Amino acid sequence: MPVPLLDLKAQFATIEGEVRRQIDDVLSSQGFILGPKVEEFEKQIAAYCGVPHAIGVASGSDALLISLMAIGLKPGECVITSAYSFFASCGCVSRLGGRPLFCDVSLDTYNLDPARVEELIATQCEVVDDGLRYRPTGGRVRAIIPVHLYGQCADMTALGAIAQRHGLTVIEDAAQAIGARHQGKLACAFGELGCLSFFPSKNLGGYGDGGMVTTLSAELAGIVRKLRVHGSSPKYYHPLIGMNSRLDALQAAILLAKLSHLDEWHEKRRANAAYYDQHLAGVGDIATPLVAPGNVSVYNQYIIRSARRDALLAHLKERGIGAMVYYPHALHLQPCYADLGYREGDMPNAERTVRENLSLPIYPELTDRQKQEVVAGVKEFYTAR
Repeated sequence: MPVPLLDLKAQFATIEGEVRRQIDDVLSSQGFILGPKVEEFEKQIAAYCGVPHAIGVASGSDALLISLMAIGLKPGECVITSAYSFFASCGCVSRLGGRPLFCDVSLDTYNLDPARVEELIATQCEVVDDGLRYRPTGGRVRAIIPVHLYGQCADMTALGAIAQRHGLTVIEDAAQAIGARHQGKLACAFGELGCLSFFPSKNLGGYGDGGMVTTLSAELAGIVRKLRVHGSSPKYYHPLIGMNSRLDALQAAILLAKLSHLDEWHEKRRANAAYYDQHLAGVGDIATPLVAPGNVSVYNQYIIRSARRDALLAHLKERGIGAMVYYPHALHLQPCYADLGYREGDMPNAERTVRENLSLPIYPELTDRQKQEVVAGVKEFYTAR
């Protein structure tokens, strides 16, 4: 039987009435830009993440960009981030004229490896004026963007200590990790700023683009609110140069309908992951995901690794089983960053991961039969070869 990588229709069937009621409220009001639905959703997300402020923006990518604008990142300044992630984690730095300082990841969690961050700082940076400067360019190191990849928090205990020691702002890329925990604390509650995405494939996904900036700082919250409306406050008065990046009322309404189900969906994802962990243990050369001690993952993706990944992917597709590579190219080796001077071998874990990673279906509505089909497809590949 076919098993899609993600089945949003199955989810919609369980919440259709709630979603349509929320949309009808917006249609009746004819208020589509910001407004009460967005304000209510912002309050609920702030409460859910355990932070005082949440500001809706047009996408997760914009959340990262506006966060960097809010701290005043200047051209030539540097931001430490992961060599293995979606492109927005570094692209937003470059859009402001900054320089991403790529760092390798842990082969177990695919998140920034604190030891590699320490090594990068020790070998390529120097302390100046109680801050850090990247030696090769002289650019000030302003921030670190840990990516909570695939629904698991990075080691924020270690990374937070590094940031505090060197005076770096922490901007959490939690696009895939709403509800994830590290040492009992939720994603977005560690850094000065946190960034969420509501892209349809996320655990809390809208029916289009949408994002959120969270922050512990009232001052930063005020700046972000101005930046999302062209830097204006009050209307038509512009103390800042911002951009047009607003979460619209229809998306907020849809997300309000979904939010009350989110924890239940997380539990179902964890149950599906546990099933795979059990039934794929010891199969071929597969490495199943590791959840670090003290972490609770929300499994936006279930990622296995295999040196025979490409052949396994082709086999699963032949059987009608949805599987996908996230992500096929390490960021430090992307053509647009050739001028930064990185070479193959600089980030061995990231480079190995892009060759070996494969995502299997993990969405909450998976049936037992579908999970059995996925496992059978994987086992068939290894027994037949």
